Amino acid sequence: MAETGENPVRALLSIAVLILAPVYGFAASIDGHVALSAEGKPLRADQAQEAIIYFRPKTPLAVSPPHEPFVMSTLRKQFVPRVLAITVGSKVRFPNSDPILHNAFSTSKDNAFDVGLYGEGEGQTVTFLHAGYVRVYCNVHHSMTGHILVLDTPYFTHPDGDGNFHLTGLPAVAGDLVVWHERATPWHVVTTPKAGDKPVMVLLDLSQRRIPPHMNKFGKPYDRGSDGGY
Repeated sequence: MAETGENPVRALLSIAVLILAPVYGFAASIDGHVALSAEGKPLRADQAQEAIIYFRPKTPLAVSPPHEPFVMSTLRKQFVPRVLAITVGSKVRFPNSDPILHNAFSTSKDNAFDVGLYGEGEGQTVTFLHAGYVRVYCNVHHSMTGHILVLDTPYFTHPDGDGNFHLTGLPAVAGDLVVWHERATPWHVVTTPKAGDKPVMVLLDLSQRRIPPHMNKFGKPYDRGSDGGY
């Protein structure tokens, strides 16, 4: 006669869930401050707003990209916003708000794209399927640079105008806390978020050029005057 009662495997799984739930369900947070310097001199606090702070748990989590695309437009011969953080699988639309032609492209590994030459209007949309750093250029204007950081974690933010940041809703598990800026070596520490921890203080030295050396999309130098007037 078969025994009645709970399946022993199911019982063990239930116990495991009860043990892990307080750990992974705990809404921890990380507060901090980002200060920038260049050539040994401190920069204004609001310039830290282009930094990206993200927490990546050691055990990867599934990320769900938003349904609506992000937007990186061209305005007055600049990419706006200049720095964009997105999650894997997200879409980015590249509208043109200038009365001149642009050609957004990137040769970044795994996320290369080329939307072609386009005039004022809605522009094309690109899907980014791999985590990594994407440098965006314009094939018409050498000085136009944009930066997209494709993340495999949903936990990221920017500093505010005072250089302060707040990451909330984090799992209380070990992971990598990274502060990224396109002109600095990324700052990194392994930590376990906890409520009530002291703020993290981060100093980044901007030692890299604002406009990095680069070729056009054909791998050739830009023509002289490629950043001329309208």
